[in-house]
Amino acid sequence: MSDEPRIVTSDFYDLEALLDDDDRALLHRVRAFMDSQVEPVINEWWTRGKFPMDLIPGLAELGIAGTQYAGYGCPGRSPLTDGMIAMELSRGDPSISTFMGVHGGLAMGSIYLCGSEEQKQRWLPPMARMELIGAFGLTEPDHGSDIARGVTTTARRDGDTWVLDGQKKWIGNASFADLTVVWAKDVETERVLGFVVEKDTPGFTTVDIEDKIALRAVQNALITLEGVRVPEENRLQEAHSFRETANVLRLTRAGVAWSAVGCSRGAYEHALRYAMNRTQFDKPIIEFQMVQDLLVRMLGNITASAAMCARLSQLQGEDRMTDEHASMAKAFCTVRMRETVGWARELMGGNGILLENHVGRFVADAEAIYSYEGTREVNTLIVGRAVTGASAIV
Repeated sequence: MSDEPRIVTSDFYDLEALLDDDDRALLHRVRAFMDSQVEPVINEWWTRGKFPMDLIPGLAELGIAGTQYAGYGCPGRSPLTDGMIAMELSRGDPSISTFMGVHGGLAMGSIYLCGSEEQKQRWLPPMARMELIGAFGLTEPDHGSDIARGVTTTARRDGDTWVLDGQKKWIGNASFADLTVVWAKDVETERVLGFVVEKDTPGFTTVDIEDKIALRAVQNALITLEGVRVPEENRLQEAHSFRETANVLRLTRAGVAWSAVGCSRGAYEHALRYAMNRTQFDKPIIEFQMVQDLLVRMLGNITASAAMCARLSQLQGEDRMTDEHASMAKAFCTVRMRETVGWARELMGGNGILLENHVGRFVADAEAIYSYEGTREVNTLIVGRAVTGASAIV
């Protein structure tokens, strides 16, 4: 075996070369931040089930909130750069990637795609600077996959205000967010509308969901809205139906596919380092055929998934990405992620379940990524409808 130092990388096909020098440098800054600032502390926060708020200023300095949105203080970078950043965040820790996806993707995306010019000017610049943190309230206690047909949170017009009543569940960032985008059904027209609810609005309460086994550093909350009064100026002026909500989800679903690749990469790289240093039967286990077989299986999954996501981002940049394109990537990449993190745990043997070795965290977090932004089954049916022309969605 060569004595030359081996570089641990999961970018086997050099997809970073698709970025220009400036975007590649940004990606490397994100990686350095995750390696130096997040990895040393994240296990503690994951165990505690709390978000590391003291990391927010460092994330803000990276300038990556709302990466692909142009203007309003946003970076205005390409969908490919946006996706690779989501991947890099998740490679370091999926909870951090999810936090940024909720804030910069779902919350800022709702305002960017559905807000009036005045609303964009009012909220997006401070959100881009991460002076205001956003959340996104769509899922409800009794409605997840069927939320398009089952929004039960209501909005009632009362003069110049709207009165919101209902509950939202699994809402990341909600317990500390400054702004929460809440989707509710207009009782008069039955159209789904979007509202920006500001922190400390009377009647808006949150309770953190405890005892999660995945994404523990993400503070998901149950939101209760009881007579919450929202001014008309806080209703997203360009959101007229669930179609606009779906436009936001299409973009963020692509980001979740990239996050799945990042989760796979994080587990693979930790497993590879472990194999380089772990000795059994008087030699490093990296020299065993079965260990190399696991590593190549993992790397194959990562490479195939990353290549799919790269093409998806190119389609997005050309304004040609469809729901079925995003759904295919989310379904495929999360299945491959589940395999990959499992093989990383297998390679480590019993040590793979120790949090200090990191892989166990990726194994657990993969379960949440696998399910949110549309389950595999729902995304499969979206693609199936596209390729057959027949809807099998009940």
